[in-house]
Amino acid sequence: MQRATLNRMTPYAFMAPAAIVMVIALLYPLLYMVWGSFRDWNPAQTIGETEFVGFKNYVTLFYDPAFRESLSVTLRFAVIVVGVEMVIGVGLALLLDRNIRGMSVLRTLFILPMMIAPVVVGLMWRYMYHPTVGTFNRFLKSIGLEGVDWLGQNALMSVIIADIWQWTPFIFILALAALQSLPRSALEAARIDGATPWQQIWHIKIPLMMPVLIVTCLLRLIDAFKVLEVILVMTEGGPGLSTEILALRISRTATEFRELGVAAAMSNYLLMLLLILTALMFAYTKIQEAREARLRTAAEEDL
Repeated sequence: MQRATLNRMTPYAFMAPAAIVMVIALLYPLLYMVWGSFRDWNPAQTIGETEFVGFKNYVTLFYDPAFRESLSVTLRFAVIVVGVEMVIGVGLALLLDRNIRGMSVLRTLFILPMMIAPVVVGLMWRYMYHPTVGTFNRFLKSIGLEGVDWLGQNALMSVIIADIWQWTPFIFILALAALQSLPRSALEAARIDGATPWQQIWHIKIPLMMPVLIVTCLLRLIDAFKVLEVILVMTEGGPGLSTEILALRISRTATEFRELGVAAAMSNYLLMLLLILTALMFAYTKIQEAREARLRTAAEEDL
């Protein structure tokens, strides 16, 4: 009896250290932030000295035009960068999914941008966007064109270009790994049936890659909503609020405006948005899996 109990408890004993670390490093800060969002809190106070204000911080943010503008900028930024990165990354993976001399060198070159620190990326692109000595405007002037106000009127697009340059390799690497793990039997059967390369891509490769692509898209969406350093270095959220995404506004609310309760409520809004996106992604995955299962069942019944 004791041996059976010991065997039953052994897996939990091995899991206990990881569970304790998760509670301390993840759940406690999260619950602390949620509790702080219901209080009128500034850095001069401990959370125990603060006044409980209920949902006041959430209601204030809901009617705050600056917060709504930051949310709009965040959504536009995330949707554009992730959409473009997915198209370019998957396209490059499909293009380079073949035996090419020097392929290992090409892969190394492709992943170099994502290995650079975000602060360095921000500084590098800020200098390239400089109105007088920047690389882009010097090139435009050398061919007789007018310089562009990259970090002024086109600030959001300039930040988007920098993010696409840095993180498209992430999509490329995962998409290429998914391509190379596809069952060759399905591709060979499609070739024997006379499928063209485009038909193989749309009807065989992309559907089989979809689980990996969905997870990749979700990871990039989450990361795009939290980007901070590159935008802070390049534009500091300006001009105006044109590039102030939620992560930057949360940082400013906590450090410059010294409103920790409002910043915590803002963080919870961002967390809820990410949870909704995650739930939608997983729901779509489940629907696709159920659809594929029905198709397989129908095919087996026809046989």
